[in-house]
Amino acid sequence: MDGLEATRRIRDLPGGGGLRIVAMTANAMEGDRESCLAAGMDDYLAKPVKLEELERVLAPLAGPAAANG
Repeated sequence: MDGLEATRRIRDLPGGGGLRIVAMTANAMEGDRESCLAAGMDDYLAKPVKLEELERVLAPLAGPAAANG
């Protein structure tokens, strides 16, 4: 099972819609991001990951306390 299928199955589980799923892949081909998002992933990062991109993806998970320093 690949990440796309795993994401589809997780999304079908009770409560699976509330989990944040981010693809992190070396497959940076045209259309990969769209495929991941269409499968239900929340975001997509291509390797090598840039720090700014990782921070952007993780920021929503940090909550308001992290935003306040």
